Amino acid sequence: MKKFYQNHLLAVFAELDKKCSPLDRLLHSYFRKHRAIGSKDRLIIAETVYGMIRWKGLLDYVSKHPIDFKKKLETFLKIDPMQFQNQEEIPLHIRLSFPKLFFNKLKSIYGIKKTIFFCLHSNRKGSITLRANLLKTSRAALALKWENRYAFSLCKHSSSGIVFHEKMHLFALPEFKEGLFEMQDEASQLVADYVNPKPGDHVLDFCAGSGGKTLAFAHKMKGKGQIYLYDIRPRMLLEAKKRLKRAGIQNGHPLSNRHLKRKGLLKKMDWILLDVPCSGSGTLRRNPDMKWKIDQKLLDRLLIEQRKIFANALKFLHPNGQIVYATCSVFPEENEKQISYFTEEYHLKLVCPPFSTFHDYERMDGFFCAKLSY
Repeated sequence: MKKFYQNHLLAVFAELDKKCSPLDRLLHSYFRKHRAIGSKDRLIIAETVYGMIRWKGLLDYVSKHPIDFKKKLETFLKIDPMQFQNQEEIPLHIRLSFPKLFFNKLKSIYGIKKTIFFCLHSNRKGSITLRANLLKTSRAALALKWENRYAFSLCKHSSSGIVFHEKMHLFALPEFKEGLFEMQDEASQLVADYVNPKPGDHVLDFCAGSGGKTLAFAHKMKGKGQIYLYDIRPRMLLEAKKRLKRAGIQNGHPLSNRHLKRKGLLKKMDWILLDVPCSGSGTLRRNPDMKWKIDQKLLDRLLIEQRKIFANALKFLHPNGQIVYATCSVFPEENEKQISYFTEEYHLKLVCPPFSTFHDYERMDGFFCAKLSY
């Protein structure tokens, strides 16, 4: 590998050691500071960093001691991690490059076969999936436009999803700038589809982030009714505002904490989407650094936070409304066990059986979703 790449990789890992920022945010910040790095070079640097984080456990084991960054990089560039999977003298969690406690937790829940499958799947690159904006176009129209230009296939479960088979800068496409599609994993699309408002309804996306799931269900309302987006991070709501405008959604309203507390919104919502902060254990393909941060202490804190958020959001639900609880986690504590708590604590009932993508990992991240009502 060229010294150019080595120098930048060394700088990135030095920042990673100093900061607690998520890997994607750290890389975004690094590339903004080093704008002279071309797009192809950025891709090489980013994919190398992600690969080394995915296989960190195995690299630490097989690299020559004393271990330093250069030795790990040399090891990563010359080995195929899959060649170690049958070497039984190496502990299984190390071969799979997962923390031992995390691996054992998964094994106790899902058994050894599913755990191995999950770990190997999590160490792959995330699929490049987008969702057609049904307010402006259709999946069929996009597929027809792209059929002779790109390699892609249609999602099997989401009726508006498309999977690209080659790495490309989709944000540069004119169709993106026109608001004809958004990047969104298929599992996330399916969660958003659980929100089924009719024209004229009031909907609250309570942990909205930058509005990804609102963008996915807004077309169902045909511009009638109101969608309120709330998040404790103002910068995310600013991004949501831009995305709503590009998508042509005119009935979406990002709300500050002050606006949310207006009495006029209490018990008014026909639908609430609650995509709560969680371990992110179902999205390790895209966030491989998370698996080295997840521990029981973090999980315990998240469980308390999820219950507080649910209690706060529930105040806005109309007596005849429905609340959709979602995570991108594969841990029952954050999913089924939380639903059991909510149904008992607030006298709620499941509208339909919960939905999970853990058992269908062909192209999707791991999401959980449940729909509740009084």
